[in-house]
Amino acid sequence: MALHIREDIDTALARDPAARSRLEILLAYPGIHAVWAHRMAHWLWIHDFKLIARVWSNFTRTATGIEIHPGATIGRRFFIDHGMGVVIGETAIIGNDVLMYHDVTLGARSYKKGKRHPTIGDGVILGAGARVIGDVTVGNGAVIGANVLITKDVAERATLDTAEFFVI
Repeated sequence: MALHIREDIDTALARDPAARSRLEILLAYPGIHAVWAHRMAHWLWIHDFKLIARVWSNFTRTATGIEIHPGATIGRRFFIDHGMGVVIGETAIIGNDVLMYHDVTLGARSYKKGKRHPTIGDGVILGAGARVIGDVTVGNGAVIGANVLITKDVAERATLDTAEFFVI
């Protein structure tokens, strides 16, 4: 766990030009706090302490403004910058080295059981207000611009800006 904490702080220093010190990140970065809390909630979830995991994740949402379902799977070096309004659904899978800005939603399009949230590849950037909805895949290295709605798979290393909407 200590390795991940150091790695997360290093990631914030590398990804956020406004970050001034490790102490500042440790004390004042809600995106980092939400990821750390999610790791605890996810451990509880996979070890069948689901109610406790949900209560913990709801407490974290209240404290950070970031809602990550404890069932979501998140890779290493995931950084949420200005995280207010982020929502990550239960069956979402997020790869390594993903950068997410505020107000991003990884949501579902149906009420079916099973996989219903997006899979985000390694090295993806999700711009502020982006919505990735349904059991879709965003390929490795893709860049999703601000306020883009994604409802279909996105190829690796694709760049989609606000003028390129995928409609439902």
